[in-house]
Amino acid sequence: MAVVLKTTRELSIMREACVISAQALQLVGSAVEPGVSTWELDRIAEKFILSKGARPNFKGLYGYPATACISINNEVIHGIPAKNRILKAGDIVSVDLGAEFEGYNGDNAATFACGEVSPEAKRLMDVTRESLYEGIAKARSGGRVGDISAAIQQYVESRGYSVVRKFVGHGVGTSLHEAPEIPNFGVSGRGMRLVPGMTLAIEPMVNAGTFDVNVMPDGWTVLTADGSLSAHFEHTIAITADGPKILTSV
Repeated sequence: MAVVLKTTRELSIMREACVISAQALQLVGSAVEPGVSTWELDRIAEKFILSKGARPNFKGLYGYPATACISINNEVIHGIPAKNRILKAGDIVSVDLGAEFEGYNGDNAATFACGEVSPEAKRLMDVTRESLYEGIAKARSGGRVGDISAAIQQYVESRGYSVVRKFVGHGVGTSLHEAPEIPNFGVSGRGMRLVPGMTLAIEPMVNAGTFDVNVMPDGWTVLTADGSLSAHFEHTIAITADGPKILTSV
């Protein structure tokens, strides 16, 4: 699959899709509290995205049944919202969602604290969030994909955590998943050259224990193999001549 470079006009439309995605994520995050179901959070996301004249781009993709992936504690990604999944104080809640607007896609994720969480959970969330920005800082024209990957891996592992290897970031544009893949582990100076017009979804998934994961029988929900906590943060960015630009910022 070839990398599709975006024009200035296309980037402008993508920015709209990404702002809607970011606003939806922020809205869902503000609703995370004890007693709320993940189904209710999903409804908030879908209602907002539709109200902006956009489409929830996860819904129906590869048969996925909901607007958002909502994963709790040891769930890494792809948790399916349900009325009987009720949040409890101390949970950490990873929300991944996106919107398609005028044919272009946004994609973003964040992990939210439900009430007071343990110091260990907070540190995991902080390290995962910071690793995303470490990766974004290396997303510069003339560099390589491996620069992003290595920066994330080094930041995470130097703090005693592990990066998930089975799932990776990706290009994004008129399709939610485009080339190239953006692993959260790798070697600096390796991989595809980064050039202006590339749009990438960078998304570290970080586990407190092993990087190994298992997929549940539902075919979607991914769990840490050892039951340890997991966190997930993601931005859609553009490579520009002036450095990386975060498109999913509000």
